[in-house]
Amino acid sequence: MLIKNKIAIEKMRIAGNRLAMILKEIEPAVIAGVSTWDLDRQIEEKMRKSQLNPECKGYAGYKHATCISLSDGIVHGIPSKDLILKSGDFVKIDVVGSYKGYCADMTRYFFVGVVSQTVKRMAVTAQQALDEAIELVAPGVKISKVSACIQDRVEQAGFSVIRVFAGHGIGKDLHEEPDVPNYRKAGDDVVLREGMTLAIEPMISERSYEVRIMQDGWTAKTADGGISAHVEDTVLVVRNGSEVLTRI
Repeated sequence: MLIKNKIAIEKMRIAGNRLAMILKEIEPAVIAGVSTWDLDRQIEEKMRKSQLNPECKGYAGYKHATCISLSDGIVHGIPSKDLILKSGDFVKIDVVGSYKGYCADMTRYFFVGVVSQTVKRMAVTAQQALDEAIELVAPGVKISKVSACIQDRVEQAGFSVIRVFAGHGIGKDLHEEPDVPNYRKAGDDVVLREGMTLAIEPMISERSYEVRIMQDGWTAKTADGGISAHVEDTVLVVRNGSEVLTRI
């Protein structure tokens, strides 16, 4: 796990702020009739104009700047001209941008037209789980405490925590140590230190936490077809707590 110096932190801060602005700007475009491919193209254009490198593009052969997951999609949804948004869709856009070699990672959700009460409840729950987890982040805190906080919030609301994916360290590389699970997990526990940077990302399911990977090798969906919610921020551990790098 890498402790970031002031120069690295400032680069990540710039990347996070610019990325957050882009996902805020894209919200009016997330409407019925638009394809996920078109959203990906618009976001990539905005990233490049902001001097951000789309780190997902080329990662392990991936061909797009974003991952866009719909409704029962958990993560890693591939943008496509054939995926046209319709009223009721629950859209999760996951994107990583780097500035001068340092990354920020974030996911935001969007409602298309009129969505169900279940979708609204899940979105609120995922956001609360993330916010409460971030509030715990500080030097000396164990990651297991952050993970337990997410699991408790999600399960108290009657939903399940996805187990096969986790948050992670981030910096020069998109994925760094340590892992940040969204549930209690036995094994080595990491104590947070000032200067660490984490991507914390609750991924939750309406019912079962079982996952199926689609034939494209990327798209992860709930095994039972239930709705999934996902939200993510890049967080810096500071002396007295945390700083969220991907919020305006």
